[in-house]
Amino acid sequence: MIVVRLNQARFEYDIHSLVKAFYPTQEVKVFLQEEKELESSPDMPELRIEFGERQICCSLLAPLETQGTGGEQTAFVRKEARQEVAELVPGEEKSKIKSRLKQLLYRLLSSYTGKKLPWGNLTGIRPVKIAYGLLEEGWSHQEIIAHMQSYYDASEEKAKLGVDIAERERRILAGLHAEKGYSLYVGIPFCPTTCLYCSFTSYPIGQWKKKVEAYLTALEKEMDYLAEAFRGKVLDTVYIGGGTPTTLEPGELTRLFTALQERFDFSSVKEFTVEAGRADSITKEKLQVMKAFGADRISVNPQTMKEDTLKLIGRQHTVEQAKEAFLLAREVGFTNINMDLILGLPEETREDVIHTMEEVRKLRPDSLTVHSLAIKRAAGLNQWTREHGMETLQNTEETMEIAAAGAKALGMKPYYLYRQKNMTGNLENVGYATEGNYGIYNILMMEEKQTIAAIGAGTVSKRVYPDGQIERCDNVKDVVGYMERIDELIERKRRLFED
Repeated sequence: MIVVRLNQARFEYDIHSLVKAFYPTQEVKVFLQEEKELESSPDMPELRIEFGERQICCSLLAPLETQGTGGEQTAFVRKEARQEVAELVPGEEKSKIKSRLKQLLYRLLSSYTGKKLPWGNLTGIRPVKIAYGLLEEGWSHQEIIAHMQSYYDASEEKAKLGVDIAERERRILAGLHAEKGYSLYVGIPFCPTTCLYCSFTSYPIGQWKKKVEAYLTALEKEMDYLAEAFRGKVLDTVYIGGGTPTTLEPGELTRLFTALQERFDFSSVKEFTVEAGRADSITKEKLQVMKAFGADRISVNPQTMKEDTLKLIGRQHTVEQAKEAFLLAREVGFTNINMDLILGLPEETREDVIHTMEEVRKLRPDSLTVHSLAIKRAAGLNQWTREHGMETLQNTEETMEIAAAGAKALGMKPYYLYRQKNMTGNLENVGYATEGNYGIYNILMMEEKQTIAAIGAGTVSKRVYPDGQIERCDNVKDVVGYMERIDELIERKRRLFED
């Protein structure tokens, strides 16, 4: 365990995230000096951060050493190994103070450990948003790259990737109705089973089959409100996610799509995505229903092409079934199929990633989303790593490069990127696609350039104002709670979206 002591309660989340990035296998505790008498593990350093009126001081105390004379041990002590100080301007903005602190802490830890993180001191999930904003202000590519290297300590490679993606995103979003438009997200919180790494709102369909019709009724009630609230606005994209939407039976999917198209004007929709997701939920009849209602982008997500890993993470389908599901979607007529992969899954090696990419290249999907495994507190993987050790999760710059090279060989370019807390290798998730098959909704979610109205258990709506301000409204995650409190949840949306 590593302890970080503060003299003021400020920026605890950012401090925790940055220290954890340097010490992924250690528990990190951040608290006020007077709160608890905790100490770092004897073989781990300890950190102290003091905020003053005119400066921030970050100190790193080395692991415990013994002191004594004549070979006789007399005491255990921590010696100050390094210290970094930054001057503050009285009345300085909170955001600038936070940036100064993260620069100090990163350089302190980097100097002590000898490690450099690919994204430097950036701890947020949207690093490309920085490059996007600077492009909007008229900065050149080289100016942004230099800024991300000097201000955020990002590597040149990641800075260039951020600028490249931001430039592509601007082009893709150019034809959307920013203020006059919106996107719709529909959450289906059911799955065949819950995967080891998953922390999303997900309920095993086998236990909830009898509740599906009632859930759809609640969804339709939310649709009724949103259709009225957004009358006169342009619907740009529709995304049906989960969970696994294809756990619904063909008749239930028909009911869902019919309800949507009766209430919303799909004539302006530029992208209609359905996450088919797991091969064990995909049938030809379901694919035909989706195709008949105009879904033009779907995901068939193997996550890996290693049989043993699929069993370990709880996906009840084989590699062969994943391939068959993909080819079945092609047969039905889908020309924009995404595949999701996760790098860093338990016990997977560099060679396993190479094998997965070789199998994916044979199928030739139209887009590919490459995730770095993130260890979520609510996921079963959290307990699994405690029992088996973090060293079983291997993801590196090299494995990310293997995936990137595979995507490039398929004619794909990176078009969106985001990060999550506790990602293996402190890396990123990247979406790749061939020209014309970019996931527009994915970009909108990350760059927050358009209002997103979301319905269903565990979903979050975002209202984006013309000045860039964002307000959020979330639905409860529990399915029964969602259905019972639907009127209350609609009232929350009314307060969010009313003028």
